[in-house]
Amino acid sequence: MAADKSSPMEKSWTIFKEYHIDEDVGFALPLPLEELPHPYDAWISIARNLPELINNNQLRVEVEKLAKLSIDGLRGHKAQRLAHLVLGYITMAYVWGRGDEDIRKVLPSNIAVPYCQLSEKLGLPPILLYADCVLANWKKKDPNGPMTYENMDILFSFPGGDCGKGFFLVSLLVEIAAASAIKVIPNIFDAVQREDTDTLQKALLDISSSLRKAKKAFSQIHEYVDPDLFFSVLRIYLSGWKGNPLLSEGLLYEGVWDTPKKFAGGSAAQSSIFQCFDVLLGIQHTVGGVPSDFAAEFLQEMRTYMPPAHQSFLLSLKAKPSVREFVLSKGNATLQKTYNECVEAMVSLRNYHLGIVAKYIMIPASRQSKVERSSEEASESESKGTGGTNIMDFLKTVRVKTVSCLLKED
Repeated sequence: MAADKSSPMEKSWTIFKEYHIDEDVGFALPLPLEELPHPYDAWISIARNLPELINNNQLRVEVEKLAKLSIDGLRGHKAQRLAHLVLGYITMAYVWGRGDEDIRKVLPSNIAVPYCQLSEKLGLPPILLYADCVLANWKKKDPNGPMTYENMDILFSFPGGDCGKGFFLVSLLVEIAAASAIKVIPNIFDAVQREDTDTLQKALLDISSSLRKAKKAFSQIHEYVDPDLFFSVLRIYLSGWKGNPLLSEGLLYEGVWDTPKKFAGGSAAQSSIFQCFDVLLGIQHTVGGVPSDFAAEFLQEMRTYMPPAHQSFLLSLKAKPSVREFVLSKGNATLQKTYNECVEAMVSLRNYHLGIVAKYIMIPASRQSKVERSSEEASESESKGTGGTNIMDFLKTVRVKTVSCLLKED
């Protein structure tokens, strides 16, 4: 049998397909479907009209009229992902209503049963996830045009005008910018195996360059997302029922479980791309595989909110030789400097994220009138991210861990 002479790059996309990673959009779902066949089009119809139905106080009425559907007719991964996205939107809208004190603590069985069955099939929790609203909620206006904000749109919206479009699309563009670095991961491990420092250095430069592009894509949030609309409207619909005093016991999924269940809302911590670079660069949030603090515990938990194929990819990276240890062992000052540039790019992104959180959550929260939201429950939830954590403490802890991974210069 002839030896396999294909390069790591040639083999890589075959491997990546197994992990549902796309050459152009990385962990995002390539070209998501926009329609579901009858009878599931009834779900689509509600999801497409959410803002109007919520505004007219008709959303819950329409949801309660829906027939309980079997998921057997949802054939193929893309149709199932679209249905999960749609049911996630409907669930968030049903629970949070108009974003006021009128909250529902029970999800009716006509939605809860198919949603939980579909979630089990996909290996995902039954709540709106980052994998739904960011990775599977987009289309190109001109199919032949570029992947730019101007040529893209989201499939479904919450109240708050274009705030959701801005938030979800900018998050997606950050993903795509960083995803270009995934292509060099096979080269990195191949270079470590062959002790080829030149190839490794070039690949690490590609990674730091991609991370800088991701930060530049992130900066578009200031242009497209209004802080007050995000805080007072969109954030409510992205909030989950874990660590949320407004639903302290969780949500009861009628006809599925006898007791309420707690699930975290969509969070950037559910993005595989940055956890991928943490693993690759040896940025440790665990000690001996055990989370070292609350932030590490939360990151570990958020992996269970990622598509199983993406979880498997992160585990496969963990099983590879340590890039960090190899760089250290070589004692090559230039190689260490290049490695540090990747870690510094991660630090820079995390610093930037802290600034965004201050602008979009902490400052509006401090301005929130105590008269308007006098309840202790409301004020407690205001400093938390949609994932249910104290977001500033979480991000600062993750940043400190990242900084600590910089290699010391001799």
